[in-house]
Amino acid sequence: MSDEHRPDVLGYAGNNVVRTPVLDSIAQDAVVFNNAYTPSPICIPARQCLAAGQLPRTCKAQRYGDDIPPFSMTWAKRLSQFGYASVCAGKLHHDGPDQMQGWTTRIGSDMNVEPKYIPGRDDQSFKAFRHPSSYRSRDEAGEVVRAGVGHGRYTHDRDAHALAGVKPFIEHHYNDVYADKPCANQPLLLKVSFNRPHLPYLTTEEKINYYLNRVPIYVQGPDFEHHALNRGKAVVDEDGITARDIRKATAAYYGMVEEIDEDYGKVITDLEHVGQDMDDWWIVFTADHGSMLGQHGTWSKGKFYEGSVRVPLMIRPPKSVRQQWGMTPGQTRFVDQNVNTSDLFTTICQMADVPLPEKETTVFGAGLDSRSLFPLMQSDTAVTDWNDETISQFAGKELMIKRGALKYQFYENAQSPQMAEVLFDLDADASERVNLINEPRYVKALAGFRARCAQLGFGPDADEAYVNAGYAPLSH
Repeated sequence: MSDEHRPDVLGYAGNNVVRTPVLDSIAQDAVVFNNAYTPSPICIPARQCLAAGQLPRTCKAQRYGDDIPPFSMTWAKRLSQFGYASVCAGKLHHDGPDQMQGWTTRIGSDMNVEPKYIPGRDDQSFKAFRHPSSYRSRDEAGEVVRAGVGHGRYTHDRDAHALAGVKPFIEHHYNDVYADKPCANQPLLLKVSFNRPHLPYLTTEEKINYYLNRVPIYVQGPDFEHHALNRGKAVVDEDGITARDIRKATAAYYGMVEEIDEDYGKVITDLEHVGQDMDDWWIVFTADHGSMLGQHGTWSKGKFYEGSVRVPLMIRPPKSVRQQWGMTPGQTRFVDQNVNTSDLFTTICQMADVPLPEKETTVFGAGLDSRSLFPLMQSDTAVTDWNDETISQFAGKELMIKRGALKYQFYENAQSPQMAEVLFDLDADASERVNLINEPRYVKALAGFRARCAQLGFGPDADEAYVNAGYAPLSH
């Protein structure tokens, strides 16, 4: 799992600039989901929802800083209940008192409890001890200008921390040559989760040199693109960002993506070194959300635009399963239906042949908002009975529902009623610039979206008794 990773900055997704040979190789025998979406386009809720198999409103992790309750039912916990060694190396982003949330082993530095979760804390003392800082992580203009060569707050796993602990764990689990008590017969759930390519965008000099004059530019706006980028002039926009800054920041982002690809390769090499055959493994690759890289005037996330809300998702089954499903060796199977990373809860349980938890044991006893992806993976043709819907929510006030190519958005705190709803048709408008909310030909679809919006607890007619998204019962 990577962080803040656009789905189109991958070689197997058709990007001919970025170098991702490890992921590209995996994709050759994988199922790639072209329309996978995050349940929330912001870090912490996205990761809580992925773990819990629920949407933000279901598990009440709706805003940055919201953690699911301690000892919640996650897919890591569910597999550990059935004998798995569940091991996470790197970022989980649980900020509450339960830093494991079902994982039996944690590797890395992403383990800390936020002050608001410390019982009996003295607020005055915390205020007095807080250090002033000139670093503002949400100052997008500053982030773009400082991007380039170097180290930052999210590049530490480039050298150590999560990655450094994976190899010794693998050697201990499969060999344990000192105590001679290997755990090789115990099934392993291993998650390797990096901070990169998160802001600030910083990489090595070699990668900046490689990408600087190759990267595409995502900033939109014909005047700025034409004069500042195509002609190479140092035109400055209203935030003080030059064309050179934009190109350098984009190059650093691409460099960070290449770095994590290299690191995924190291983990695979470590597994193969102790005798593991990767054709025996299920391999899943995804991210928490994307990154705008300057599109629509923003550089980070938190938006329902494709660059922010859509994520990479691919699953490579073991060779025996690929043969069973009739997958052609060396040929990617692409799925176009809408899916969500919350669907991974049910899907991973099915991979491990582990029964799904009872409804009352899920977070808040609300049940899962998770559908098995197996029907989509097993078939090389479109699955006609798939509920072709995906949902994303932000800050408890904003909602996106996508069905087919239509993407509906509701904004509770819009400045005017005319701005409260947005409808895009991605088949006709891939750049998401034309709001079709008042177009007569979409009246029927809009009525369906509004009814679903109310069912999900949003809008003027919101269902106050909302429990979950109402997907299929807990079975696979």
